[in-house]
Parts: sequence; structure tokens; C-alpha cells
Amino acid sequence: MRSFLISLFLTSALTATAAIADETSKPLPQPALASAPSTLKTENAVLAGGCFWGMQGVFQHLKGVSAVVSGYSGGAKPAGGYEEVSSGTTGNAESIRITYDPKQVTFGEILRVYFSVMDPTELNYQGPDHGTQYRSAIFTTNADQKRVAEAYIAQLNKAHAFSSNIVTEVTPFGAFYQAEDYHQDYLIHNPDQPYIAYNDLPKVGAFKRFYPQMFREQPVMVFPNRT
Repeated sequence: MRSFLISLFLTSALTATAAIADETSKPLPQPALASAPSTLKTENAVLAGGCFWGMQGVFQHLKGVSAVVSGYSGGAKPAGGYEEVSSGTTGNAESIRITYDPKQVTFGEILRVYFSVMDPTELNYQGPDHGTQYRSAIFTTNADQKRVAEAYIAQLNKAHAFSSNIVTEVTPFGAFYQAEDYHQDYLIHNPDQPYIAYNDLPKVGAFKRFYPQMFREQPVMVFPNRT
């Protein structure tokens, strides 16, 4: 009986969460300003948008991406790792580093997915997670990324794509500190974990539903051979 009640609770919670995800996730227009042509085989995008488990889980399914790593960016090197970053004292935000082929997917398209699966109007929090370590931020690695990011934010604000103006930071990239191994591929290995089921799987589902042409079924993984 207890297992039945737990199952019933999880089903109800997932239904409610999916409804919430539908309210906070939305398809968005293409960026009007295109990324400049690139001669590089790979480029990096560093983004923060709340808990890195869900952000990594979304972008592991994006076509043209070869790697997505969870980590910390925006502050000093955290000597105490995750626990120190979670205290909000390092200046870091939970972030992901996306390695992608600019001939297959542009930085603007990455931002389109990014803004579609989180709420960029929430200042220093994202959903249930509060603190500067959960802020939304785009850590630009070059002038073109800055140009595209600022133009797309202006475009979305002008179109009133969200109920309030976007508060996502656009700031120069400094450093990226890879998170502990147990954080990598977390969504893939823990789909039944309540936090993942409530907060993050709906984001992956929204991505697939909004942009099926950009979605890959087989995710790229940091540790593909880990069981």
C-alpha cells in the first residue's frame, strides 16, 4: 500500500510539474542577428541557468554538440568544490561548458534553446534554487558571442516574449572549473530522482517538443562508459 501511495504521489507531482514547465518553457523565435561565420572546428559556450544537472541534460541532446560539462564559472576557483559554491560565497554560478561545431549549430541557436527551457526573468534564482550561484548568465568567450547575446535579449524583450524583462547577465568569460565527477551526466543516470523528475526532465521534454529538428535522441556524455 505504501509503495502504491508513493507512486500515486510521484505521478501527481510529475503532472503538476509538467504543467509548471509548460508555463516557464516556451518556443522562441530565431535570433534576428546571426552569428558570424566561423573557421573553427569547435567553439565553446558557457552558460548558467540554475542547477547544472538540468542544463547539462538539455544540451546533451542538442545536435552539433560534442561535449557538455557541468562546472562553475563567474568567480574565484572554489577550493571547497560544490559545497563552497553552494554557500554562495565564491561568486560562481553553477554552469555548463558546451563544445559545439559552429557549422552544425550556431551560438544564436544555442541561446534559443537556453532561453526556452528556463525563466530568464528570475534574478539570482531559478525555480526552487535560490542564491547567486543559481543566477542565469551568459559568459561570452568572444566579441561575436557578446554581440549575438545582447541582440537576442533585446529582441526578446522588445517582443515581450516573457512577462518581465530578461535579467540574465552577459559577462566576459573568465574561467570554468569542472564540477566533481558525480555531477556529470547526473540527469541521465538519475531520471527517477525526485528533483530531476520534477524540475529537469520536463525541460528535456520541452526542448524535444519545441525544436524536434535540433534534438538528438542519443545524448553526448562526459563518461559514456560509466554505469
